[in-house]
Amino acid sequence: MLPPDARAEVLSIARKSIDTFLGTGEKLDLVPASPDLLENRGAFVTLHAGDDLRGCIGYTQDRLPLWEAVRDVAILAATDDPRFGPVTAEELPRIRIEVSVLSPIERVTDPARIEVGVHGLYVKLGRRSGLLLPQVAPEWGWNREELLHHTCKKAGLPGDAWKDPKAELSWFTAEVFGEEK
Repeated sequence: MLPPDARAEVLSIARKSIDTFLGTGEKLDLVPASPDLLENRGAFVTLHAGDDLRGCIGYTQDRLPLWEAVRDVAILAATDDPRFGPVTAEELPRIRIEVSVLSPIERVTDPARIEVGVHGLYVKLGRRSGLLLPQVAPEWGWNREELLHHTCKKAGLPGDAWKDPKAELSWFTAEVFGEEK
């Protein structure tokens, strides 16, 4: 768990990264105050406009220090989510930012152990893959089977593709926090 000051710094980095990129086209460069942000972690940034999703992109792998991962995916969520047009500088003050800091992703050995609201899922079969964060299933009132189904559908696969012996099913947890509404 990140301490409160590190969480606040992560949210500040996400917002400043989007603001800087929208204003200058450049990536924010800084040295974080919290040493926790120097640890390599996967992260997702989710943008909300009111109750509506406005963008969500992340890195599942822990290849970058947390602050850099958050900087990069915040920019991508605001400018490159194919489901939405880019966020504008005028719109940014009304956008609420949520960050999900991921645990390492591990293969699921027993799907019956998947806990709704605790585990996020990643499924891959052939060239298709899909991921749902842990907070998605409770937001939609899904049970385990529905979570598995929707993760496959997000990948563009049949809802039961996770049962295919060639499918790779993985899980992870996330520390989720965001700006106040």
